[in-house]
Amino acid sequence: MTRRFLAAAVAAFALSAAPAFAHLDPSEHGSMMAGIAHPLTGLDHVLVMVAVGLWAAQLGGRARLAVPVAFVVTMGLGFALALSGLTLPFVEPAILASIVALGLLVAMAVRMPAAAGAGVVGLFALFHGYAHGGEIGAASALPFGLGFALSTAALHAAGIGLGMFIGRLGNAGIVSRALGVATAVAGAALIVTG
Repeated sequence: MTRRFLAAAVAAFALSAAPAFAHLDPSEHGSMMAGIAHPLTGLDHVLVMVAVGLWAAQLGGRARLAVPVAFVVTMGLGFALALSGLTLPFVEPAILASIVALGLLVAMAVRMPAAAGAGVVGLFALFHGYAHGGEIGAASALPFGLGFALSTAALHAAGIGLGMFIGRLGNAGIVSRALGVATAVAGAALIVTG
């Protein structure tokens, strides 16, 4: 039963590596809704945000809050950098690398203090926030930024909730590690196809 479940989970994540949906037009839906939808319509963002939550759940304790908060705050800094016109190199490669890296952190159940975990995700978050700033289009900055921060936090919460649910299962380590492997594989697929 467990092997079939793991195979199905890995296959589901691998097959989910499809092109991102189009982002909402702020003139039709408003800047806040465009910001909320933005991370939800990009597979790269969804995979990373959920993986951050899963890893925070694995780390437990203060990391359950510190790791996701560090991501959201540093993502906001990256957004501000993009809006200021400063150039941040290697944005897309760093985003794609973050999927693989965070998937591997979950797959290997890497343990570290909450502050170190916050630093790791913060580094990747800077690039994600910069990308959001570069894709703002006609949206107003503040509502768009608040929108994507809210949906990012919701994806982190979903990852934490999933991690805590998995923690109650008999083979919790195997299931969460399989999800980490699936995330890393999906990230590698995005790198190859991107």
